[in-house]
Order: sequence, then structure tokens, then C-alpha cells
Amino acid sequence: MKQDIFQAIADPTRRAILTLIAIKALTPNAMAEKFDMSRQAVSKHIKVLHECELIRPEHSGREIYYHFNAKKMQELDNWLAQFRQSWETQFNQLDKVLSTIKKQKI
Repeated sequence: MKQDIFQAIADPTRRAILTLIAIKALTPNAMAEKFDMSRQAVSKHIKVLHECELIRPEHSGREIYYHFNAKKMQELDNWLAQFRQSWETQFNQLDKVLSTIKKQKI
């Protein structure tokens, strides 16, 4: 079953994994050491991230290294961009209203 990308990045451990492997590809064992958790627990997080295509495996001998999939994250960022403009406009309007209220109190 394919996981929802928003559910995947909602978990702080998975976000931390993404941050780590964005810098350097890691094996599940290396991830487990960094998070002080079992390899099984890390594997569950890896499974979710892989199903969302946020990470991709690369086999190197007997080891599997997981790499950050920047392209997938870019797709998510592009989708969010349509909302970002609206949010920024609303925040700017709110700033103006708050500034006006603050000036009236002075």
C-alpha cells in the first residue's frame, strides 16, 4: 500500500532521517545508531519513506544505502507553492492590520 507523503513527513523521526540522508546516504544500521533505536524500528520508517518515493535504495555489495530523493521533495514543494503565495499575501495583510492597530494605541 502506497503511503501518503504528508503522513510520512508528519513524523519527526522520518523528517530527521530525511535530513540526515540529504547530507549523506546511510544504511539502516547507521540510521539505527544515530537514532538510538532498533534496526526494526528504523526499517519501518524507511519503508514508509520508500513507499512515498522520498528515499531510494542503492545496493552496494551486501549493504543497502538509502539516498534522499530531492526530485520528489521538489514535486511536493512545487505543489505547495500555489498555497504559499496565498499565505504570504494573507500574512502581509495581517501585518498591516496589526501595525495600524498598534499605531492607534500609541
